[in-house]
Amino acid sequence: MVSLMQSRRSDLALITCLLFGVACMACGGGGGGSAVGTGAPPAAPGACGAVATIEDGRVPAREVHVAETGDDQTGNGTAGAPYASVARALQGITPGTAVRIHPGTYTGTVWVTGVAGTAADPIWIGGVPGQQRPTLVGGSEAMHLSTVRYLVLHDLEITSAPANGINCDDGGNRSDPDATRHLLFRDLWFHDLGAGGNNDGLKLSGVDDYVVRDCVFERISAGSGIDHVGCHGGLIVDCRFETMGSNAIQVKGGSADIEIRACTFEDAGQRGINIGGSTGFDFFRPPLSATQPNTEARNVRVYANRFGSCGTPFAFVGAVDCIAANNTIYGGTHTWLFRILQETTTSGGFAFLETQDCEVSNNLFHFDEGALSTYVNIGGNTQAGTFVIRNNLWYAHDDPSRSTPTLPVPEADGVYGADPFAGNPGAAPVPAASGPADGAGVVIPGLTGDLAGRCYASPPAIGAHEAP
Repeated sequence: MVSLMQSRRSDLALITCLLFGVACMACGGGGGGSAVGTGAPPAAPGACGAVATIEDGRVPAREVHVAETGDDQTGNGTAGAPYASVARALQGITPGTAVRIHPGTYTGTVWVTGVAGTAADPIWIGGVPGQQRPTLVGGSEAMHLSTVRYLVLHDLEITSAPANGINCDDGGNRSDPDATRHLLFRDLWFHDLGAGGNNDGLKLSGVDDYVVRDCVFERISAGSGIDHVGCHGGLIVDCRFETMGSNAIQVKGGSADIEIRACTFEDAGQRGINIGGSTGFDFFRPPLSATQPNTEARNVRVYANRFGSCGTPFAFVGAVDCIAANNTIYGGTHTWLFRILQETTTSGGFAFLETQDCEVSNNLFHFDEGALSTYVNIGGNTQAGTFVIRNNLWYAHDDPSRSTPTLPVPEADGVYGADPFAGNPGAAPVPAASGPADGAGVVIPGLTGDLAGRCYASPPAIGAHEAP
């Protein structure tokens, strides 16, 4: 079972890259943090951090300018006579155009509907390169994108919207995978959003073949940093999440083939990453099948991330064939080290697979045992016995004698009670060279780079960092 799962994941990573139309390295992460409160993205990826996107090798053929001092009636969109609104700049927009929003503060909601570039000539909407990010403030949502394709949204500050920061959807075309597809979200700063309800920083519904990279999410009141409903073929990489509501990232509603890699999470809510969840039957993409079993989430890969405080770093909830590997759980407290749950069950004429055939490997759990409720929370209606658990390192720093967890299945080649950072002072959470994490992992096909963009050895270190 393990080899089949690994082969499928490696193939999916390659397919996802090919869908973007450019060559790429299958995996590897970069980044690893940024200055708190600045919205600065993590550091640039290293040798194993290449990420392919739709803008690689492309430059705009035309620019349309927007500025606070612009005028929608007398302006012509040039740098000397800009428009005042994005809506006016989008009128008659053609592939290969960049909408350059100059520094300043602009009021939401900004609507972007039916805008489509091409593989050869995407469309850019964002700040002026090399200048301060413009700020979108207020409105119910700062920006709403619907039925868009080959679009790059970049270099924006999103704040003070009571609903969602950016909402991107397929216009209700739940059966059409081409409705909203081939998108890049980069260098966006989401902060201080929501009004205490189910409000998200970036809400994605029915979005396929997309990348979210070098983005920062801070202080989302009660929802998710990124919420997926029925999304497919996505990559979230080199992002930072801090002070979240319910969770940092949620992937549900029939979502599949999504990778979350080389991100940092601090105070990430009750479930740092909710792999699955609970979705109303009318919102699944594609629509639910009455003849085949359905899933909330399938083939979600959580690789080389670092988690600080949260209720649990990751929860498998109606998840099938998903994996969490080479993550570091370090600092703060946790109620559970991971969870296996089921919230959506067979009903209403629709069958749902129970959580099953997932993998937890090469993760470094450096935890406070006294703060735990249980090591692993296992709910009803799950097939926890189908999980693969191997080569994880477990260290209870408050009581090393209580490091060995109670797990749903026997673990292969686990490491228990050994401090992974001893002998490497000042560099935690990077494991010490020749320490218990160094070379103690198992090779995960398709995962090559650590949180800092360095290449994993073979065999790799346990955790988000390769040993020095």
